[in-house]
Amino acid sequence: MQYLFDESGRRYLDAFAGIAVVNCGHCHPDVVKPVIDQIKRLQHPTTLYLNHAIADFSEALASKLPGDLKVVFFTNSGTEANELALMMAKLYTGYQDIVSIRNGYHGNAAGTMGATGQSMWKFNVVQRVARSHPIWHDHIAGFMFEAIQGVGGIVELAPGYLSAAYDIVKKAGGLFIADEVQSGFARTGDFWGFEAHNVVPDIVTMAKKAKVGNGFPLGAVVTTPEIARVLTRRCYFNTFGGNAVATTAVIGDVRGRGLMLGVELVSDHKLKTPATAETLHIMDQMKELGVLVGKGGFFGNVFRITPPLCFTKDDADYLVEAMDYSVSKM
Repeated sequence: MQYLFDESGRRYLDAFAGIAVVNCGHCHPDVVKPVIDQIKRLQHPTTLYLNHAIADFSEALASKLPGDLKVVFFTNSGTEANELALMMAKLYTGYQDIVSIRNGYHGNAAGTMGATGQSMWKFNVVQRVARSHPIWHDHIAGFMFEAIQGVGGIVELAPGYLSAAYDIVKKAGGLFIADEVQSGFARTGDFWGFEAHNVVPDIVTMAKKAKVGNGFPLGAVVTTPEIARVLTRRCYFNTFGGNAVATTAVIGDVRGRGLMLGVELVSDHKLKTPATAETLHIMDQMKELGVLVGKGGFFGNVFRITPPLCFTKDDADYLVEAMDYSVSKM
C-alpha cells in the first residue's frame, strides 16, 4: 500500500516511502505473513547457528549480483554495512585512506561520517565530474560512491565518471565500493544503480528495503570470496544482523532515474539561487493536499521523490497535480 493515515483517518499518498525504505509498500501481505510465521516459529537464533531463512536470503541476494560477488554479511543498517565495507577495504589493501564524492552520504558512525562529503554545490558539475580528479596519495584503501546521491539531492553521476574513477582507484591499489542503500533493489530501473555505469564493484552495500526487509532493520555487505577472507583475521560478529525475522521480511532542475527523482527549486534560474524557504512551504502545502515527499540537497531545496514500487500512474498523476497546484500558489 502506498498510503498512510493520520489519527483522524485522513489519507496521504506516500511519495517518499519512509526515506526510500518500503519498496513493496506499507503492510504488503506478502511481507507481513512470512514475518508473522517466522516470529511464531523462531524469533532470534543468532548467526551462531545456521538458519534456513538467513541462508536462503543470502543465496537469493547473491544471485542478483554480477561477477564473483557471492559472499554476504548481514548488518542492522546501511551505516553498519558501510562501516564493515570500509574495514574490509583497509584490511584487504593494507592502506587507510578512503576516497568519497562531495555531497555523498554514507552514514552517521565514526568511519562513515568521515566518508560523508556534504559541502557546497558546484553548478557546472557535469564538466567538473567528467574530468578525472587526481588522487594525491600513492595508495588508497577504497573509493565509496552512490550511483545516485540520495541525501545529496538526487544527483546522478555523469556518464563515464565511474569507469574513469575505476581505473584511477585500481592504479592506487584501492577497492571499488558501491553504496546501494538508496538506489538499489530496482528503484532506478536497473536492479542496482551501478549497473547503469557498466562497472562491477569489489564490494556492494545495501539496506533499508533489502527485499523482505521492507522497513525492518536489515543491511548487507556483498563481496568476493577473496576479499571476504580478510575477516578471518578479525573477530567480526553482529548479534542481530540478518536475524531470521528481518530476512524473511519552483523548478530549477528535475533529475534522477526510475522511482528515485529529485526536483530542485531555485529563485533565480540564471544564478540558481536555492529556494530553501519555498521548498519547505510547498512541502507543507502538498501535505495539506495529502501528498508526502522528502527534501535533500546541501541547501535543502530539492524534493526527494522515492515512492514504493507499487506506485501507480494515478498516484503519479495526483503527485504532479498536487505539486503543480502548490507551486502555482507561490
